[in-house]
Amino acid sequence: MAHVEEAGPKRSVRSPGTRSGPGADGPGTPGSGGRGPGRGRRENLAGYLFLAPWVAGLLILTAGPMLVSLYLSFTDYDLFDAPKWIGLHNFAEMFGDPRWQKSVRVTLQYVAVGTPLKLLLALGVALLLHQNRRGQAFYRAAFYTPSLIGASVSIAIVWRALFSDGSVVDRVQQLFGIHAGGWISNPEWKIYSLVLLTVWQFGAPMVIFLAGLKQVPRELYEAAEVDGAGTWRRFWSITLPMISPVLFFNLLLETIHSFQIFGSAYILGSAGSSCGPADSVLVYTCYLYDQGFAGGRMGFASAMAWVLLVTVGLVTAVLFWSQKRWVYYEEASR
Repeated sequence: MAHVEEAGPKRSVRSPGTRSGPGADGPGTPGSGGRGPGRGRRENLAGYLFLAPWVAGLLILTAGPMLVSLYLSFTDYDLFDAPKWIGLHNFAEMFGDPRWQKSVRVTLQYVAVGTPLKLLLALGVALLLHQNRRGQAFYRAAFYTPSLIGASVSIAIVWRALFSDGSVVDRVQQLFGIHAGGWISNPEWKIYSLVLLTVWQFGAPMVIFLAGLKQVPRELYEAAEVDGAGTWRRFWSITLPMISPVLFFNLLLETIHSFQIFGSAYILGSAGSSCGPADSVLVYTCYLYDQGFAGGRMGFASAMAWVLLVTVGLVTAVLFWSQKRWVYYEEASR
């Protein structure tokens, strides 16, 4: 019998599961819906374009000036004449400068007193706000507000007025039989007015502590209460270890900020370039500003800036090294 072919267009027969239509030839082919090399290059280019402003800012505004200041730290430069290379003379002069040594002592005193007090107050208020009370939102906003306005020049001026002779603080002291006068005019007490201004701005670490307290499991407190643990025991054995990463973060951040204090100290000093009577609030950055801008010794100021950078880096490294002994990470214990 003769074989008769069916008239009409031929149909291709595909096995089950075989794709048809656009993209059937696999990814990367023209007209396919897959991710081809051309599309990948376009996406990478778009990513580089989005990163370009940040990279340009890093190179032009941060890395570039840092390298220039490193070079200037080995030169004699006054902003007007060309820099003259003098090697390590700026560093040698710095370490032998009595005012530089005084600025280091004042800064260390400020860091050692102000940072712990600020963290203690922030943690204490965070513990109070962690409890369920009426008006919590208002209290949180009220306690956080000083952190927003405390670093302004206007607040520093008001603070100076509060601690001047015959001010509110002076009158309160006299009610208790203390006739020491205003803290601003007393070289021995002036640094503590700066410390109080810093401690008053405890809102930012308070919010971070409050977030850490919310992460402590309630079951731990309930189990401790069943075992008869008191309030102090629960705080020492449960709360403190559980929020130790947050405590470490706040300690690191506030320590770095304390080394960089300038604006408040300069306003409270209000004695030109000397930063207070008898250099009472001569913090490191204040003396750096005095040498670089008031004295026109930009090379010496650059050397001071790099010493500060190295010092903060060493302190940060020590804090990271010490965290292994007192910071508890729940993931690491599993």
